[in-house]
Amino acid sequence: QLQLKESGGAMVQPGGSLRLSCVASELGFDDYTIAWFRQSPGKEREGVSCITFKGVVNWYPDNSVKDRFNITRDNAKNTVYLQLNRLKPQDTGAYFCAARKPNYLCSRWSVDYDLWGQGTQVAVSS
Repeated sequence: QLQLKESGGAMVQPGGSLRLSCVASELGFDDYTIAWFRQSPGKEREGVSCITFKGVVNWYPDNSVKDRFNITRDNAKNTVYLQLNRLKPQDTGAYFCAARKPNYLCSRWSVDYDLWGQGTQVAVSS
């Protein structure tokens, strides 16, 4: 079964950048739609961005994230990246990647995803 592992989280100052990686454990990764979710302290898990097996990108929940973050995938490396730029304190949280069954499109709802990584922590503070 496909397994996911996130990395790249760290503590940074406001305005800083990070690149999160989500690496999948096996072949066939390119058939999966992959999303990034985050869970900030005291809040529910929310979708941040998603990239389909065809490379179509979706952004949630608002334009402020879209203007600062960028999602890409490298199927040759079984990896999806989430580039975080101009980070703000409200971006603090645990970031998770999730996979949806082969050939399914993006969804902003966590219940629609079948496989999850364990998360990587991002802390934005001065």
